[in-house]
Amino acid sequence: MLPLDGIGVLVTRPQHQATPLCRLLQAQGAVAHPFAAINILPVGDRASWAARAGRLEEFQLANAVRFGAALLDQRRDLAIAAIGPATARALTLSGHRVSVQPAEGFDSESLLRHPRLNAMAGGHVLLITGAGGRDLLRQELVRRGAQVTVVEVYRRERRLPRASELAALEAQFSAGAIQVVTSTSAEIAASLLALATPALRRCFNDAEWLVPGSRVARSLRELGHTGGILEADSADDQDLVSALVRWRAGESGA
Repeated sequence: MLPLDGIGVLVTRPQHQATPLCRLLQAQGAVAHPFAAINILPVGDRASWAARAGRLEEFQLANAVRFGAALLDQRRDLAIAAIGPATARALTLSGHRVSVQPAEGFDSESLLRHPRLNAMAGGHVLLITGAGGRDLLRQELVRRGAQVTVVEVYRRERRLPRASELAALEAQFSAGAIQVVTSTSAEIAASLLALATPALRRCFNDAEWLVPGSRVARSLRELGHTGGILEADSADDQDLVSALVRWRAGESGA
């Protein structure tokens, strides 16, 4: 018997990010139910990003995400910082070497604790990010004396599922097919709760929510969720699955 046999998990990441997590869940016996809560869309194109970034040879450090990897193709020697392992793996696969990663934790606060980012006076940093995201990293690097150029390369958009999709999802909950809802960001949590019908909202409250740490857990409570919350060590796929396995083991008394 696999650790997650009999557990149905609603995987709410954007479509292009959901497959690896679904596979890991299925390898542990869970049934994964993909249901994207948000879409990730590019802002502009490579030419517009390059125009905003300016001369890459002026930068000593870049923070990069999915849509920004193409922007770095002309500078393979640039030091690259990545907040999470998924971003680091994607950059490595595209031929870039990530030299700055948090020793523990996968958020801006963790990255800022890296020794490489302590002495930033006079340094040039290219911050490749999403529109409307947290501004903590830029603010703190500026406070430390860095010159920061921000290039927004993607935006999050709330997905608007059809009424038939919502009805089908409610039916899955009612049939006992889903016990866990994943929410790897505050934006995903907000989108899920906003799109829910009253009946689906009750289903959400009856489920366990799997989140990457206390910040998203707090956001979920502030949004009105009253049900159970499981906190993983990070939003990394393996950390999410490990948290779910630990919870299941505790539930079964193993």
